[in-house]
Amino acid sequence: MNLGFLGVGWIGRHRMQALLDAGATAVGIVDPSADNLAAARQLAPDARAVPDLAAMLELPLDGVVIATPSALHAEQAIMALDRGVPVFCQKPLGRDAGEVDAVLAAARRADRSLGLDLSYRRTAAMQAIRPLVQQGELGRIFAADLTFHNAYGPDKSWFYDRSQSGGGCLMDLGVHLVDLALWTLGFPTVRSVTGQLRSGGTPITDRSGQVEDYALAELVLDQGTIVRIACSWRLHAGKDAVIAAEFYGTNGGAAMRNVNGSFLEFTAMRLQGTSVEQLAAPPDDWGGRAAVAWMRGLAGRGYDEAAERFADSALVLDRIYAAAVAPCARSAT
Repeated sequence: MNLGFLGVGWIGRHRMQALLDAGATAVGIVDPSADNLAAARQLAPDARAVPDLAAMLELPLDGVVIATPSALHAEQAIMALDRGVPVFCQKPLGRDAGEVDAVLAAARRADRSLGLDLSYRRTAAMQAIRPLVQQGELGRIFAADLTFHNAYGPDKSWFYDRSQSGGGCLMDLGVHLVDLALWTLGFPTVRSVTGQLRSGGTPITDRSGQVEDYALAELVLDQGTIVRIACSWRLHAGKDAVIAAEFYGTNGGAAMRNVNGSFLEFTAMRLQGTSVEQLAAPPDDWGGRAAVAWMRGLAGRGYDEAAERFADSALVLDRIYAAAVAPCARSAT
């Protein structure tokens, strides 16, 4: 597969390496940073550095991998799809459900593959847990707790500008948690949503001027399952990160948890009363699996209806933001 890489910062280069290792050829690279371009050329010395996506789309491409700031994702994905080029994009696919719907419409029109880097689905831990839930091994799931606390904040200024990022830690980290909950549970209907947003410990009453560094949400699903979502930047957690996805049923539980504060290493456990059975453990090189799976599915395939589910998570995020700000606005008046 001949691929173009739009944005080759750390995450873009990581996905590039995974795809090159899986047999891809990098034919074009776009990035405004000379340092990023130089680092990418170390991985793919024969790739052409071109000035923008328009120039890249003139190259013979089987797909484009997008790893640019969030505000650009929808526009760039639509531009590539309208030219008939499949897209693999970093999350979020859009800053709100409207942008996500527009990208999905472009993919349907073009009948081209659309992939999204929801990478935690591909961990060995979640691959072990989801079948237990789907096959009823844990009984009826009545509760789920999903957490992503990051002791650091993003190091690029655009993350803190809502017009560019779409939101703060909920958009950055919570998107994974919402997706993991819905994907594991089979994308049930979300009956109700509540949420709270904080910045520096203070409730956010107006999202136009700030983004959240702490978010808490509760979803009630159509069968009564309660899903709790918590995420943050720069939380005093005593470790680099706290990441977990825990599912509790009438016959047992299952949990993915990070190891010793790691961003990359996870265990999966089946829980029964006070007993624990390990299902998966490090090492697990999971980071590039979503991109590689997208590439391997390109040959002979058009639009994949599974992409429609990207809209489900985007709509839930919109509902959390709306629910979190609305009570604050009422109390302020």
